[in-house]
Amino acid sequence: MRVLRYTLRRLLLVVPVLLAALFLTFALTRIVPGNPIDRVAGPYISDEQRAEMKHEAYLDRPFYTQFALYIRDLAHGQMGVSYTTAQDVSKDLRQRFPASFELVTYAMLLAIVFAIPLGIAAAIKKDSWADHGARVLSVSGVSMPIFWLGLMLLYFFFFKLDWFPGPVGRTGSATTSFDSITGIYTLDSLLKGDFDMLWASIRALVLPCLTLAFVAMAPIARFTRSSMAEVLESDYIRTARSLGLPFRVVVLRLGLKNALIPILTIVAAVYGYALGGEVLVEIIYNWPGLGQYSYNAILGSDFPAIQGFVLLVTFLYLMIYLVLDVLTAIIDPRVKY
Repeated sequence: MRVLRYTLRRLLLVVPVLLAALFLTFALTRIVPGNPIDRVAGPYISDEQRAEMKHEAYLDRPFYTQFALYIRDLAHGQMGVSYTTAQDVSKDLRQRFPASFELVTYAMLLAIVFAIPLGIAAAIKKDSWADHGARVLSVSGVSMPIFWLGLMLLYFFFFKLDWFPGPVGRTGSATTSFDSITGIYTLDSLLKGDFDMLWASIRALVLPCLTLAFVAMAPIARFTRSSMAEVLESDYIRTARSLGLPFRVVVLRLGLKNALIPILTIVAAVYGYALGGEVLVEIIYNWPGLGQYSYNAILGSDFPAIQGFVLLVTFLYLMIYLVLDVLTAIIDPRVKY
């Protein structure tokens, strides 16, 4: 019951947090010089037409009035029309979110599969080759520019070796179209039994996933090592070893379970950041996701698109950390809210 009560309280806090984030975004977009009407209208329309377009977009009214009108439209399910795509922002987000979700989720799974065992091995064998390898990986992942890594992977595996497709979207071909169900191509290919499309979508995912996974792997491996090293030096671990318990039980059942909460925290942080922040990866690989959408919106001073993107990413962050808190309570019953 305590977890359920906490979950309900957190859900009630979602609305004020979203309003605060939206207000800050609304204010910042209005402070920055330039507006979308000037970019969309061009230099050749009359002043009367320009003024009419500003009036229709509420841009000729005071800031507080613009915000109130936007909240009114939002309450009716209207996020505005993007000046970049000429579509409803909600439709743009529905189309682009599955692409980012698919890419980031597979990349995070790949990062977790390699980073956590590497961090555990580094903690068990301090100052060994595994420990030094984990340190080199962590430093490389943090310091290596993600755009350079993406370009190098494209150069070797696409341009030189021709093992994987180039930066032409989610199917590996600029001309291939796919009637998707959920927007997640790998899942939809399995649902439809289209194994050619499944193979094509997997091949298109490999290079961007490797790029994002390598960067995400660094903090996860580092936190896993530090958490496991601290737990393995605790008194109850020494007692378990002295009692002759198997190595597997000491490390995985006792050690990893108690080190899991900090590891889950960093995984949630990296996952939330990647969902809304892997702009360079999407630009390099021409991936039609949220990152590329937000980049184009910022370049075009597309206020409705920027506001919709921030609203969605903030909501995703809140849901990710809510799931993290619930998992924490399940793993460690001592946690109190």
